[in-house]
Amino acid sequence: MTVVTKLSAAAFALAAAAVFAQPAQAAERTKFEFWYGLTGDLEQRVQDTCKRFNDSQADFEAVCVGQGGYPNAVQNAIAAYRAQKQPTVVQVFDAGTLDLMLSGAYVPARKLMANNGYDIKWDDYFPGIANYYATSKGELMSFPYNSSTALFYWNKDAFAKIGRDKGPETWEEVEQISRQLKAAGYDCPLAFNFDPWPTLEQFSAIHNQPIASKSNGYDGLDAELVFNKTKFVDHVAFIKKMYDEGLFVLKTKEGGQDVVPAFASGTCQMTQSSVADHGTIGKLAAPDMHWDVVKLPVWAGTERKNSLVGGASLWVLAGKSETEYKGAAAFLNFLAQPSSAEWWSTVTGYIPVTNSGFQAMKAAGFYDKAPYKGRELAIESLTYTPTTPISRGIRLGGYIQIRKEVQDALQAIIAGKVSVQDGLDQAVERGNVILRRFEKTYAGKQLL
Repeated sequence: MTVVTKLSAAAFALAAAAVFAQPAQAAERTKFEFWYGLTGDLEQRVQDTCKRFNDSQADFEAVCVGQGGYPNAVQNAIAAYRAQKQPTVVQVFDAGTLDLMLSGAYVPARKLMANNGYDIKWDDYFPGIANYYATSKGELMSFPYNSSTALFYWNKDAFAKIGRDKGPETWEEVEQISRQLKAAGYDCPLAFNFDPWPTLEQFSAIHNQPIASKSNGYDGLDAELVFNKTKFVDHVAFIKKMYDEGLFVLKTKEGGQDVVPAFASGTCQMTQSSVADHGTIGKLAAPDMHWDVVKLPVWAGTERKNSLVGGASLWVLAGKSETEYKGAAAFLNFLAQPSSAEWWSTVTGYIPVTNSGFQAMKAAGFYDKAPYKGRELAIESLTYTPTTPISRGIRLGGYIQIRKEVQDALQAIIAGKVSVQDGLDQAVERGNVILRRFEKTYAGKQLL
């Protein structure tokens, strides 16, 4: 018995040694889903982001799933939440902010990070960015992610042929330059489309013109649209006049070429678009094409205000497990690091959302390099003045649908189917119906 016992003990020891000699099995990662709306080249950059996060640590795996566009991301996430199949994180563009905020279907950003032991410097976010996604008291509900604003792109080579060496500061200059370019043989001095984001929203912010009453909706769900009674009416009339004279040329995807490829190809010599397109234009433009950006023009005599943030923020949805929330918090903390901000800005054109990220990039000489020079103007535009009750953002329900009404109105105006005033009046009337429907849906709810 003693021999057997000794042999058994020895065998056990050998077996145990063999087990511990085997390579350690990696603990299974906690997976969480991140749904996003970016498409095209930017979609690949999101996938690269997820891979960078997954490769940076061994505890969590972000499963990143494209939704084929911003509106789809919002609608699909809402439908999934109702079916209790929601992702942990969803990318929601600016127009969907109030819809998410009043839904209650999310974990506030500050609560998520505090619960998971992260000390975030919330005042490090640029106010012009944070205010769009924050309560009236300044508390962020979601995380600014792919942030942008609009800039004015101009072709330096074409400008040189008419004796100009800088971009326009006013719309009066834009008109003069357009006429000079036309006379010099350029068929498309300026490319434009029906996108309300630069045409209505950015224009209204920098001119301190309201889009809706109640401080653009921040002061109550009973806000009404008023952009048919502001300087925007005269601005649309100007665009229509310039279009009729062949000085502004309509460029849309439906027509075969949108404003960005029209400018990058040298077909058109000026346009206004997102700073996020800075990288795209750099890739598409011919190597010998020289171009630059300036802040959006204002009408002469205007006391310029800050422009609006565009892009999207990341919302963490309610109803997920604590381990998934730990993963989401780690992911959001990873994105907040200055190194992540610099990488993201490098490969996309989007701007850093924190002052520390921006300062780190400046110190590293990021904005001194030819491919990226000019992108700092987006920060300058967003922080040009402290935000006013009008220039801090838009807090309107159903704004995705309201944008479509504005787009349809602009299209009808340019096509000559309706006068400028009638077209904008009709857009406001239809938009207010959307607002009243939204107000009824959330009756009794108070804005945060």
